[in-house]
Amino acid sequence: QVQLVESGGGLVQPGESLRLSCVGSGFVFTVYTMSWYRQAPGKERELVAQIKGDGSTTYLDSVKDRFTISRDNRQRTVYLQMTNLKSEDTAVYYCHTQIFDYYWGQGTQVTVSS
Repeated sequence: QVQLVESGGGLVQPGESLRLSCVGSGFVFTVYTMSWYRQAPGKERELVAQIKGDGSTTYLDSVKDRFTISRDNRQRTVYLQMTNLKSEDTAVYYCHTQIFDYYWGQGTQVTVSS
């Protein structure tokens, strides 16, 4: 079955960086669009970044120029490199793909605080 497993979250100070990873299994990884969403306390889940099978990307406006999404198809992994983190980036980050149904990882907490 489809599985998405995230890692890489943690507690950092404003201005620091983190890299999230998500390993996918149970599907043809190279074909499908992979996305990172986040959900902060009391807020709706929002799309942060997306990368299609052809490598094209889209970003939430507030993270452009700070976050970079990439994929390594051989490793079946999608990454989210986050730089210059801000307190408003604090959230649980989820890996996502859609293969008829929606599939989500378990989420990884990112906390940005001084």
